[in-house]
Amino acid sequence: MNTLGTYQTYLSTHQLQDYTEQAIGWIFGIYAFLSFFLGIQIGPVFDAKGPRYLVLSGSILLLATYFLVGLCHKYWQFLIVIGILGGTGTSLVFTPAIAAIGHFFLRKRGQTTGLAAAGGSLGGVVFPLTLQTLFRRVGFAWATRTVGFITLVLLIIANLFIKSRLPPRPATRENIMPDFRIFRDPVFALTTAGVFFVEWGLFLPLTYIASYGISHGMDQNLAYSLIAVLNTGSCFGRYLPGFLADKIGRFNCMVLTIFLCLVSSAAFWLPANGSLPLIIIYVLVFGFASGSGISLTPVCVGQLCKVENYGRYYATCYTVVSFSCLTGIPIAGQLVTTAGGEYWALIVFTIGSYAASTLMFVAARVVGAGWKLKVVY
Repeated sequence: MNTLGTYQTYLSTHQLQDYTEQAIGWIFGIYAFLSFFLGIQIGPVFDAKGPRYLVLSGSILLLATYFLVGLCHKYWQFLIVIGILGGTGTSLVFTPAIAAIGHFFLRKRGQTTGLAAAGGSLGGVVFPLTLQTLFRRVGFAWATRTVGFITLVLLIIANLFIKSRLPPRPATRENIMPDFRIFRDPVFALTTAGVFFVEWGLFLPLTYIASYGISHGMDQNLAYSLIAVLNTGSCFGRYLPGFLADKIGRFNCMVLTIFLCLVSSAAFWLPANGSLPLIIIYVLVFGFASGSGISLTPVCVGQLCKVENYGRYYATCYTVVSFSCLTGIPIAGQLVTTAGGEYWALIVFTIGSYAASTLMFVAARVVGAGWKLKVVY
């Protein structure tokens, strides 16, 4: 998930170079959409049955994705393998893996979830650097297969250790089927809206920052490295805000980090115009601030429900949020095409998304805890 930009940039300049940015964006939009949308069923199944079989099934699908994508040459093949197969596998791994942590921690849930989520950012540092080297030496197919072998080792470890604290419950309609009545809680509804706009903006720098660099004359290796630099900032941004959130309040910390995403995009990326120093500052600051979008969201959602309903609440939130993932990347691709290959419209869209998200989370915080700034919430 944190290496989407590497694949998007490579495919747009090689196998799919005859397709528009919007068309290529649908591949990764569908991937991101399914990664979260399928949680509407995976979350309740996790509550009822635990995480192990879900993660095992997802591991098999992800490994199949890595090995099949090297055989793809046509657009529809990449759409099926990366978009559908990869998105389904990611959802089966990602949703229960994050939700399982909430079973074991309450007071330090932000810190521990952030520590676990930092693994994704670490992968976002290692895999782009690995891929950019292997693309030149062994080609696209064996580069992705090599990453698949690394992932195989990691997923074996994950399958051996992951578990839930609560015992499995009998599968009934009440604890398997999604329940949208939880949106009657205004704090949960506003939180979901806030996360929707976060994800609408989050995947745009992740997906397009390397293409942006190449379009402004950067060396290809340097452009690919921007993704790794962004994820380096995100490694710290997933853990440290979680640690801070347990002390000053999860929603308070979320508002601060989302606002920092807004400010960094407006102050550094928009006026950068290809300036390498500004871009480096931007990817580090944005990477740090945006890391909380993954690590603090489950913590904020978990604060609004009983632990035995954690999977259902988390999955229901991300089922709505998934539609922002589906549309955000293709919209951004169309904005680049409409602007004649310029990225200013995409950047403005990113800024607007984070501005809307900031407003939603401020509203959720006010509804839940009032206007007093010193309240821990």
